[in-house]
Amino acid sequence: MKNEKINEAYNSYVEARIPKTKAWPSLFNSFWVGGLICLIGQGINDLIIYIFPSMSQQSAWAWTLIILIFLASLLTGLGVYDKIGKFAGGGSIVPITGFSNSIASPAIEYKHEGIIYGTCVKMFSIAGPVIVTGIVASIVVGIIYFIIGLF
Repeated sequence: MKNEKINEAYNSYVEARIPKTKAWPSLFNSFWVGGLICLIGQGINDLIIYIFPSMSQQSAWAWTLIILIFLASLLTGLGVYDKIGKFAGGGSIVPITGFSNSIASPAIEYKHEGIIYGTCVKMFSIAGPVIVTGIVASIVVGIIYFIIGLF
């Protein structure tokens, strides 16, 4: 009985402290910023194809991703990407630039702990589980496809 009252008091305290967001403006900002990031990516890709017409589409997309990852890391280092993230929410997190930000942010935050124990170790604290899950899932799917291919 006592724990229930404590839980209720805590829940009401949390409800009072949670910042209120307006759903529709947040969704709209997320949509257009995510779309703008994708539009910038398409523009970079078109520019690469224009400058290097003999380059294959697959190579152009690889260079586009490299440039987007670099730009997101640079903006994270300058403190700009965090402001974009606060404004756009999921729109800035979903594209590959958000993944780059999730790797660069902890690396910058923990650089004072040194190159190995700070930057290198903390770099994958957020993105590491995503990478491991992707690798394990691809191995499992590959094994399934291999087994299916035997029949």
